[in-house]
This record gives sequence, C-alpha cells and structure tokens, in this order.
Amino acid sequence: MTDIRIRDIAPRLAGQAHPIGTDDKIRLIDAMTDAGVPAIEVSSFVRPDLIPGLADAAEVFRRIKRSPDVSLECCVGNERGLQRAIDAGVDAAWFLLSADEDFARQNIGRSTEESLLELERMQKLASSAAITLGTYIIFAWGGPTSPPRRASDLAHLSRRLREIGVREWILADSSGYASPTDARELVTFAINELGGSEKITVQIHDGRGMGLANVAELVGLGITRIDTALAGSGGHPAMRGTPGAGVCTEDVVQLLHLEGYTTGIDLPQLISAANWFADTLDVPSKGFVRHAGPVPVDSATSRSAEFEWRTA
Repeated sequence: MTDIRIRDIAPRLAGQAHPIGTDDKIRLIDAMTDAGVPAIEVSSFVRPDLIPGLADAAEVFRRIKRSPDVSLECCVGNERGLQRAIDAGVDAAWFLLSADEDFARQNIGRSTEESLLELERMQKLASSAAITLGTYIIFAWGGPTSPPRRASDLAHLSRRLREIGVREWILADSSGYASPTDARELVTFAINELGGSEKITVQIHDGRGMGLANVAELVGLGITRIDTALAGSGGHPAMRGTPGAGVCTEDVVQLLHLEGYTTGIDLPQLISAANWFADTLDVPSKGFVRHAGPVPVDSATSRSAEFEWRTA
C-alpha cells in the first residue's frame, strides 16, 4: 500500500477566519496528534495587526503536545516571522508566495518579485537553523482577481524558486478553481520541474465542490502529500464571501482508506475531533462522513486487503 501524508491546516485556516481561544486551539491540535495526523499547520507568524486571530502563535507552539511522529508547522511572511518560528521550535515553515500579483500587492504589501527576494534572504537564515523552509504558491490555479491559471503561467515562479534553492512547494488551489484535469496538468508540470513528486504538497480547497475528485486524481499521479482541513473549516479574512475552506480531512481519509491507501490516522478518533471542533466551537464547516458515519470497517478492511493482494 502507498502511504499518503495528510497535513491538516485547520488550526491556521480557522484561526485566521474565526474567533477561537488559545486553549481551544491547543485542544484541537492535541486531538489531531492523538488521532495520528502526521503533520499539522499550527499557526502563522505574521503581523498580529493584520491577522489578530493568530497573535498567540508562540504560546500555542509552547503548550501543544510534541511527538516525534508529528511535524508541527507554520506560515511565515518575512525574515522576522521565520526567526520567531525558529525560536518556537517549529519543524517546518512555509513562506506565503502569491501567484496572483494583485493579491500580493494588496494583501501581502509587496509584489511577487519582491516576495521572492525576501524568500531568498530567508533561505540563508533557514540554512543555518534546524528548520525546513518551503514555499506556498497560493492561487496556483488562479484567483482571486485573476482568471484560471495554466501551468505555463507559473514557469517564471518555478525558475526563480529553483534559482533560490527552495524546492519544497505547496501548490494551493486557494480559490477552488481546479478540476481534476487542471490539477493533473499543473502538478505534472511541477513534478517535471522538480524532478519528482516527493517535494510537492498539494493543498486542495473545496469551495466549488471538486475537492475529493482532485484528491483521487492526484494520488493516482503519485502525489503522496496532501493538505486538508478538519471539518472542511477555514477561510481567508481578505476573501470574505468567497469560498476558501480546505477539503474536509475526515472525508479525504475515508476516501483514501477505501481506495487502499494508508494514512496512519484513526478515522473514528478524527471524526470525534471534527465533531467537537465544528459543534462546540460553532466554526462554519462542511463534510459528509462526520454526519453520515464512516463506511463500516469490514467493508473498508476487505477493500484494503483486496488492493494489497492485487499489488503484491
């Protein structure tokens, strides 16, 4: 069986869009750790006046459980944020690089090229610290101010990132534009650019209902790192009124398990965490499996066994 690494981004996505207390964030992240989620995007080290809901990032990192089996990660926007992440003991930090020029200028405060220069400086700092630095490419498939984007539109970004030496990428469908065909085209381009799929994470957003179809397409291409959001929660404060939630973690985990992939995640325990998160904290959420219940275990087990036998 192929192991798929799920990275849950709900703590950061929901924390930046909805009021969630520090204690509840810690409970949420610890519940994900207990359920076996192998990577969690805990928060962002960004200016608190811009994203006040994530101003407690350092405290959250200080108080959450630490497990050698779980990578605790964050977003950063500049060198100062990266230093704060290093001080907090973060395992991996992801730079917020926008493929949409208008969004970059209006919400990040600098052009995409200026962001690349900042990332180049940050790469030098990261190389001397015990932290992995990668980059998001947000709006990789287009939006919020641009039309759908083709793979060729990212050729310049790809070349510059390889020049800088940043070879860990998160391709984010931030506006939910990608169909399976679109997802396959851009991800195939990225695989060719990096010489393989092992450094590529794809962040699926489900604002337009294509999330699970895209996950199935991507794992078929050999992508083994997928970003999801517990209970399909989250959003961006600069994109009110537009779809921004990540594809639902528990729905993705069920799909993968039924298709014969492994995740290391306890699905019933994950569903319990999702129900607590959505219902107790009243966070806007999506998803099917937490309402309908998972497919019975015997069915999932037999499908997985059949898959294992066929591929042995």
